Amino acid sequence: MSHIRGIILEGYSNAGKTSVLKALKLLQAQDETSERSIIVLSEHYSQVLNNVHGEFKRLNRNEHLQLLKERVSMLRQLNEWATYLGPDASRASRGLFFILERFHLNHRVAFPTESSYEIESLENEMLNLGAKCVLLTVSSENVEQRMQSRTPHEWTNKTEEEIRKSADEFIHTQSELRKQSSFSVLPTIEISTDSKNWSAYANEIMDLLG
Repeated sequence: MSHIRGIILEGYSNAGKTSVLKALKLLQAQDETSERSIIVLSEHYSQVLNNVHGEFKRLNRNEHLQLLKERVSMLRQLNEWATYLGPDASRASRGLFFILERFHLNHRVAFPTESSYEIESLENEMLNLGAKCVLLTVSSENVEQRMQSRTPHEWTNKTEEEIRKSADEFIHTQSELRKQSSFSVLPTIEISTDSKNWSAYANEIMDLLG
């Protein structure tokens, strides 16, 4: 018996992952029948590119696979412990709910030409742990506004060409995430966050989990 379920939030920077994550935590906490044990890991615990002591470091394929394997192993061990305790328990008392930010699709986009065998194996394990994926997107016409709304001071001195280049990168990476999601073993839904209705998105996601 599985005592675990969870969501993987994927999407480019400024697509709304952090806002949806916060809304999910709030919604889950308000449900008296939901799991009391929760694991929430932000992108800093699973992404390819990281800020290490002020410098950006990009993990290579094997390093990132190892990182993801460690996170999956942690979830698997916790679920095995709950199973060991026996089936006579409610979801609230023994269940485990997790939210992960930037995970398997982040890997697929970073290493698109490499063998997919290992990442598919991890996806299958996550599937057995009750994981489902949500890809958060922004429509092309709203990309520039979304990028600048979060940290307006960072864009004050940028030229139109620089802004356009950043927007093009956003749109390209988002397209790659969408493409890679179609190859993934994990069931994935796409949610446009143009309206910034974070609570509505959280409800939609929890309905997906069931």
